[in-house]
Amino acid sequence: MMRCILIVGILLPHSLAHPGFFTSIGQMTDLIHTEKDLVTSLKDYIKAEEDKLEQIKKWAEKLDRLTSTATKDPEGFVGHPVNAFKLMKRLNTEWSELENLVLKDMSDGFISNLTIQRQYFPNDEDQVGAAKALLRLQDTYNLDTDTISKGNLPGVKHKSFLTVEDCFELGKVAYTEADYYHTELWMEQALRQLDEGEVSTTDKVSVLDYLSYAVYQQGDLDKALLLTKKLLELDPEHQRANGNLKYFEYIMAKEKDANKSTSDDQSDQKTTPKKKGVAVDYLPERQKYEMLCRGEGIKMTPRRQKKLFCRYHDGNRNPKFILAPAKQEDEWDKPRIIRFHDIISDAEIEIVKDLAKPRLSRATVHDPETGKLTTAQYRVSKSAWLSGYENPVVSRINMRIQDLTGLDVSTAEELQVANYGVGGQYEPHFDFARKDEPDAFKELGTGNRIATWLFYMSDVSAGGATVFPEVGASVWPKKGTAVFWYNLFASGEGDYSTRHAACPVLVGNKWVSNKWLHERGQEFRRPCTLSELE
Repeated sequence: MMRCILIVGILLPHSLAHPGFFTSIGQMTDLIHTEKDLVTSLKDYIKAEEDKLEQIKKWAEKLDRLTSTATKDPEGFVGHPVNAFKLMKRLNTEWSELENLVLKDMSDGFISNLTIQRQYFPNDEDQVGAAKALLRLQDTYNLDTDTISKGNLPGVKHKSFLTVEDCFELGKVAYTEADYYHTELWMEQALRQLDEGEVSTTDKVSVLDYLSYAVYQQGDLDKALLLTKKLLELDPEHQRANGNLKYFEYIMAKEKDANKSTSDDQSDQKTTPKKKGVAVDYLPERQKYEMLCRGEGIKMTPRRQKKLFCRYHDGNRNPKFILAPAKQEDEWDKPRIIRFHDIISDAEIEIVKDLAKPRLSRATVHDPETGKLTTAQYRVSKSAWLSGYENPVVSRINMRIQDLTGLDVSTAEELQVANYGVGGQYEPHFDFARKDEPDAFKELGTGNRIATWLFYMSDVSAGGATVFPEVGASVWPKKGTAVFWYNLFASGEGDYSTRHAACPVLVGNKWVSNKWLHERGQEFRRPCTLSELE
């Protein structure tokens, strides 16, 4: 039976919240190898146990034959001096050896390996983070629980299914966050799979316990009462359900009495359940952002599309690009977003990833109040910073950015490498500091972020687009390309249309690296204009 607490007259299933994330595909692939090693170790243990049992079995069969013969004529058997000697020897020595064999612990190697590897295991926070990632993907990409449970996702190579226990766990994670909308969805999925005959250690009583309360919290008292009665049919002595049943009936009777003094219309209005849906949050453009992530964004008019071109770019006659110019493509007009094709090689990508992997840690954002870096729920990825002086490839990449943009990279931030695992995202944000954040980059002493250069270092099976909700632009990852845009107008004023987001990775793995270029050093490279918004 689950422990319980009493809140607002209703007994709730008790569980704990663990707000953590395990967000790097690189680290998760290491876990795959760790688990493979443990399986090998487990097989070795099973083989050792089987060998041990085989020895005991042979010994038992030999003694069974011997004692069967001896018990037919005990006196005649022990009358033979050899049999008498061997009987003394067996009971005095061999049975002790057998005892030692039976007591011998064959698990030492496996347990030792497991103990060593356990320090690299994900913890409760990581498990909850992975569950939240699934819920985030469910909302962003409009996926129903059955689709996720059956593994019917676009671009998947290795199909996987969710069991009743898995669905129940997802529902519990939502419950600990007071997210009763998702609690209901996943508990109903668990219940459906149980009704379909799936064998599970999770029973219907436990599922209905959570489900009835989640439904009640969303205002559907009739359904909550129905589910509670269904639970009590399965377990009439369920203490919490009996308490909730009385409470629900009391509330309904009270509402019925209150409705007697109102009109029929008012009565209908009072008994209508609250509208269900995802909880309202702080992100005003969430609907537009999620539509763009699904590829349902605003379509550019043909007239505007005609102004977008592909071209060869020589970096204003830069000697490095005169004979081998870079391939440019206009992705959007306002703000102007340019994609550079084949701008970073596979070999360079692997070197950058290898340099970054040992340093990957939870990505941070600038806190506008303190001006310091901190983790945030809306940015879920792992990142690392690489300096040009530590590897010639990084230095070469930095100079390539300078040659193609015409901006000085000596005042830019270090190259940031980010890995977005499944569900990894960075919700809508600005790269530049707004007027209410005057100290955001004070420690750097290089002014505001004038522009952003973003390398795509992997293809993504599904999801992972870079979207601009203010204007309706979606830029999809393509390995070996990079996109560039200005965050500030030439006047130094922020371009608010550059508010952008990294959509959650639905299937696959997303590697990017970005360079934030700052104002200092650009005075003659990008002179100020007299117009504020130019």
